[in-house]
Amino acid sequence: MKYGIRDPRGSGRASARETASRVAAGAVARKIIPDVKIRGALVQMGEIEIDRDNWDWEEIARNPFFCPDAKAAKKMEDYLDGIRKSGSSIGAVIEVVAENVPAGLGAPIYAKLDAELAAAMMSINAVKGVEIGAGFASAKFTGEQNADEMRKGNHGPAFLSNHAGGILGGISTGAPVVVRFAVKPTSSILTPRATVDRYGAEREVSTKGRHDPCVGIRAVPIGEAMMACVIADQFLRHRGQVGKTSHWPFPPSQARKYGI
Repeated sequence: MKYGIRDPRGSGRASARETASRVAAGAVARKIIPDVKIRGALVQMGEIEIDRDNWDWEEIARNPFFCPDAKAAKKMEDYLDGIRKSGSSIGAVIEVVAENVPAGLGAPIYAKLDAELAAAMMSINAVKGVEIGAGFASAKFTGEQNADEMRKGNHGPAFLSNHAGGILGGISTGAPVVVRFAVKPTSSILTPRATVDRYGAEREVSTKGRHDPCVGIRAVPIGEAMMACVIADQFLRHRGQVGKTSHWPFPPSQARKYGI
């Protein structure tokens, strides 16, 4: 209705094929920030959540779900098979972690690192929610529980926890940047659903043919790519703004002490 174009095939901008270009861009972005390690994992599928005590980054390459918990991955296999056979679909939550992100990327107002990451993740097809660090769980915390306390480290201040997800005041802290996003279940299912046709008449619709029971599985490398693109962009912007003259987060005297 908005553009005067109706393509019932669900292709073009409505297709997840569009995300192939994002993954390609992410590969280039990683070349700009080679010291930053970016990894993603599926941490929830429907009602099944991983046990974080079982987190193993190596495990994500050993199962088809990019899941870091071998036991949860086994449960997901049977669970998703049931969803598929019923002709339905299910949502998922993806977590992307960037390590070795230098402190100081971002800005306090118009180029907040967390705001740009949220926008990037929300721009991925079927994503309906984004959180940074503790995210929505922080609504249950007290100030004491949520505070990331600091102590003197070998190379400057060090955080004792990371509820902030590596970003404070829109600027990276040097702690791992942690982003999670929720992917909705695809609407193309066999179960008839109430709708209206192009003329506004009430109808029922069910989708036959190709059936993807959980599109969230495919979103892991896309989330990694978007993280890489945003951090690379912020890194180039930071270098353009302050070059090598910035001593943040230390005053010049301390910067010299720590070799910055």
